[in-house]
Amino acid sequence: MDDTAGLTERVTAAARAAQASQADDDWHVYWALVRQAVEGDGGQVASRRGTRLLRSSDDLERMVGCDLLGTAADEHEHLRAGAATALLALAEAETVPHVLSSLVCALGRTHDARAVTVLVALSHHEDADLRRQVASQFASAHSALPDGPDVRALIRLTRDRDPDVRNWAAFTLGSQLDQDTTAIREALWRCTTDEYGEVREEGARGLARRHDPRAVPLIAHLLGTDSWSHGLTLDAAAILGVPELLPALAACEFDPPETDRALAACDPARRARIQDDAWKVVLELERLHPDTDAALSSPRYESVHAMKMTVARRQAPDAVYDATALLARADGDPTRAADLVAADLARPAAAL
Repeated sequence: MDDTAGLTERVTAAARAAQASQADDDWHVYWALVRQAVEGDGGQVASRRGTRLLRSSDDLERMVGCDLLGTAADEHEHLRAGAATALLALAEAETVPHVLSSLVCALGRTHDARAVTVLVALSHHEDADLRRQVASQFASAHSALPDGPDVRALIRLTRDRDPDVRNWAAFTLGSQLDQDTTAIREALWRCTTDEYGEVREEGARGLARRHDPRAVPLIAHLLGTDSWSHGLTLDAAAILGVPELLPALAACEFDPPETDRALAACDPARRARIQDDAWKVVLELERLHPDTDAALSSPRYESVHAMKMTVARRQAPDAVYDATALLARADGDPTRAADLVAADLARPAAAL
């Protein structure tokens, strides 16, 4: 690794070349160097240099400082609080749009709730690209409050004049956050009538994740249209898992594996069989390994296919499996699936 000054010069030079050319290849080179800079030494050098660059009078250097701090925070959790503090200090005075864009992304990568105040303020910015960035970063830096300022900002951004901003706001509000309030549901419901197709589907999927009954006819309708991404709609159908969607799914010709996954979730008999087989794996595993404690869980906002099997072991990290994927590996045989897990548990923990 270069010394501190040399490393900073290489990253900054790559940024200048990319900014001048605006070529994707040059930006790829730049980001490769940024990632290289945060490797080793726990990201300490990159973090220190990034913090110093935030005080530069050169806006490109401040942008590089944000990118270094954000990447270091993303890779090294122990650096997040310090990175957030430095970035928040810059936010008090920064006005250059492309620096603010890097600042917003870096704050998101710190996962620090203190960033919410800055992100909310920038959600009013006149630059649509910046508002879009803000909408996406609330997924990482948020208040976790049902009616927090971040949630209120996202609800407002679902009405933004720019369709990409509305799309990202609907995606973050509906699919990235788990809060469930009347205000959130009404915002998502409004999204389902947006003139932009992607926003309509994000709104419908967000309602499906919250098991809002209004989502059922919406998803059935979307399955019968030439919408931009049946993948989103099929995922929403699998989350709802209701037999009312079976006719629309049976007529769907998009992506047979994904369609079949939704069909299995909505067919009560197939769904019960999947759940029964998953429990058989747990019981067989406990017979084979009485010293383990296996359990199934299915997140409320995901489909039956998202069942997670967690195997707790004494003096060893828990092993976590996607139960449906595990059964697929075992050709649908619960006993064989348990044998596969048992073989994994026999290996050193580091190999899992």
